[in-house]
Amino acid sequence: MAKLSESEITERLKNVDGWEYHENAIHTTFEFNDFKDAFSVMTRIAFEAEAQQHHPDWSNVYNKLQISLSTHDAGGITEKDFTLAKTIDAIIEGE
Repeated sequence: MAKLSESEITERLKNVDGWEYHENAIHTTFEFNDFKDAFSVMTRIAFEAEAQQHHPDWSNVYNKLQISLSTHDAGGITEKDFTLAKTIDAIIEGE
């Protein structure tokens, strides 16, 4: 999959709320009621990421989940990152 240019990334960011581009990845942070809610969402994201064969870099501390997406094989951001970001947003919106 081809690496996107900065202008392509900027254009695609308009379609995903709360995601930012820096350090060669797109990033977002979510806050939940408690650890159980955060972990539940992480589990659902994990199943979707596995189905897409594209896995996030993420960290979780108590009720906060930080996610970074980048396609390491391509050396930057690809359409796979935006597809997974939209999937993650759909999971969060379903909460």
